[in-house]
Amino acid sequence: MITQKAKYALRALTVLAEAEDGEPIMISDIASQQKIPKKFLEQILLDLKHHGMVESRRGKQGGYLLLKPAHAITFGEVLRVIDGPIAPLPCLSLTAYRRCEDCDGEQSCEIRHVFARVAEATRKVLFSTTIADAIANRRGAEVTRLLA
Repeated sequence: MITQKAKYALRALTVLAEAEDGEPIMISDIASQQKIPKKFLEQILLDLKHHGMVESRRGKQGGYLLLKPAHAITFGEVLRVIDGPIAPLPCLSLTAYRRCEDCDGEQSCEIRHVFARVAEATRKVLFSTTIADAIANRRGAEVTRLLA
């Protein structure tokens, strides 16, 4: 399960991706539009900034904007930055591997074999789905709903 912080990060990135002509958007505007506590959003955007996904601008025309294009930011990348390793078991983590303390051997662990397939399928979806894809999917759903 992803954290609320990760959901907020993804929602903030979609708002920034939809900004007209890449104009900066103020934190307060994102917070009110997406119903995200402003102080929490500040922390989230700072994390994303440190990982090169967004940048901030000061001044009258200041705010946040995407540093990378929306089609280059994957859900997996965001989740890894915000929530950490993407693995159901520590022995399956690509970035924070740790042997399970109660395991006799990874090769013979039935549980690990099942969850290895789950982890691989999950990573495949998360690292092939971008912020741009999410926006396009939402817009497609809105058009379908309007035409129905």
